[in-house]
Amino acid sequence: MAIFGNINNIEKQIDKELFKIAFEYITKIFDDKSKEYKRLQNLNIGDFIKVELDSNNFALEQVYYTKERENTFFESHKKYIDVQVILEGKEEIELENIKYLIIKEDYNFEKDLIIYQTPNNRTSIIKLKTGDIGIFFPEDAHMPCIKYNNIQKIIKTVVKVKV
Repeated sequence: MAIFGNINNIEKQIDKELFKIAFEYITKIFDDKSKEYKRLQNLNIGDFIKVELDSNNFALEQVYYTKERENTFFESHKKYIDVQVILEGKEEIELENIKYLIIKEDYNFEKDLIIYQTPNNRTSIIKLKTGDIGIFFPEDAHMPCIKYNNIQKIIKTVVKVKV
């Protein structure tokens, strides 16, 4: 089941060993003196950078504009847990257990990605803002990047933690 909230509260609720590398990196991206923070702040809209954290975990640093719901999609992963961290901005993420969704695109092993049909009705909605984290496990289909009130710039990193 997904876990979400402010970074200070999340760290107390998770398996410290499994997420150790992720939280070491996350600490750096919120330190305005670190090279990680500076790198993220210097990204342009549309930039997408993969950063290797160790042999099992990596981060996807990105900057984009949020979208209308109909321009996003539900996804899940088998090999990695998503730790989505908002450095700047606000977005909605819809959430649903994969057993309640219909697969639109079968599992892509290279991308570790399953895409689902978007249901007509809204599902659970998480609103993440600067300093918030959403952790999505393999059974958690999630639809990120949805506008929160209005379209806005997001600076985000997604840490991929190997299951």
